[in-house]
Amino acid sequence: MFTDDVLLTKVKKIIEARLGWGDPADWTNRDFLALSEKFRVSLDVSISHVTLKRIWGKVKYDGLPQTYTLNALAEFAGYESWRDFKVKNGNGSMSSDRTSQIAEGNSNIVERTPDVTGNPTVRKRRNRFLIPMSLTILVLFSSGIFLFVRESKKKIDLRDYTFSVHKVLQAGIPNSVIFDFNADKSPVDSVVLQQSWDTTRRTTVARDQHQHTLIYYFPGFFRPKLVVGGQVVKEQDLLLKSDGWLTAVNASPVPVYFNKKDVFNNGKMSLPVEKLKAQNIVLSPQAPQLSYCNVQDFGEIYADHFCFETSLRNDYSEGSGVCQMTNIYLLCEGTAIGIPLCAKGCESSLNFFFAGYNVSGKQKDLSAFGVDFNDYVRVRVESQNGKARIYLNDRFAYEVPDDISHSKIIGIDFTFQGTGSVDYVRLTNGKVRFEDEF
Repeated sequence: MFTDDVLLTKVKKIIEARLGWGDPADWTNRDFLALSEKFRVSLDVSISHVTLKRIWGKVKYDGLPQTYTLNALAEFAGYESWRDFKVKNGNGSMSSDRTSQIAEGNSNIVERTPDVTGNPTVRKRRNRFLIPMSLTILVLFSSGIFLFVRESKKKIDLRDYTFSVHKVLQAGIPNSVIFDFNADKSPVDSVVLQQSWDTTRRTTVARDQHQHTLIYYFPGFFRPKLVVGGQVVKEQDLLLKSDGWLTAVNASPVPVYFNKKDVFNNGKMSLPVEKLKAQNIVLSPQAPQLSYCNVQDFGEIYADHFCFETSLRNDYSEGSGVCQMTNIYLLCEGTAIGIPLCAKGCESSLNFFFAGYNVSGKQKDLSAFGVDFNDYVRVRVESQNGKARIYLNDRFAYEVPDDISHSKIIGIDFTFQGTGSVDYVRLTNGKVRFEDEF
């Protein structure tokens, strides 16, 4: 029987393999935000990115996660529950019948699985030799892998590598980014170029290649990396500006973009359903995610001292869009602020975060963020002196109790389930001001 700590490590390995995001030591805050969203979308379970960072050792934390979280991890790994995972992975793995037999004192029962001799005694004697032999082989194999990895990492000297990135366009998306690197002294034949938080966008190249280009389909703040033998050896900050407001529907492998003339009408930023259908975007059974995004240098405006105001409305409520899930993101260097809104009754699925602070609607009351989208909703965020308060339609909705990181705001992103409209946007710190009334 394995301890819960060992089983937790095992379920994490299963999840890591399923994600295919590489070494979790390289995961960033945005990775954990993305993983939190995967839990919400695939399981309708809210696990905050802070909790996930604790589980993966990014934040110091002693003890096991709560049962709710363990069940979610096990379910994400393909099991019915944490108990089901434990039973099938070496902790209490005997069947209920077998457990009952032992409880009744029948501890010498032999399971008579057929073998070539038809003799369970011979089978027991053979297992007495096969099991230790198998364990010995497993230990030797694991030790070999460990020694290989250790030796590979010992050969890596960060001073042996160079890495730089520069973008083709000063502003505008899509944007090709040129990676220049020198990894000639890599102990392995190939190295990895990673486009920052989106670890699904990793590219393997030959160690002697020296240059490679990759396309970025969304604007934002990124930290590309050069990865050698599973170890990040170099990284560089990269700001990709959007050249004003970018409108796109998230799709794979390439988003669907819309012209500005299709979006700005009558003093509103809005995309009617007819425009979506004209691009063959399917609205059911799964409503698409529409994003209005503006990334630029707003000046010296930081997450711990600013005021943000907007008025918006979700314009789609059919089929799977009944909850009208809507998010306002203020993108920062290395972190983000996420203000969620939804139709009343769907608040359990919300996830609120603010530059390091995170709370889930599964575990806390976020009912204040349930709104009536029959009319525009006014949103105001005030952050100062390490605290933040959110107001909806001029009524207090929520206060962030933790200290807020001093991170520069570099982007505004409205994301609608289906589609939506924005009336105006204002961002200021009293000295620097950005305003758009479309």
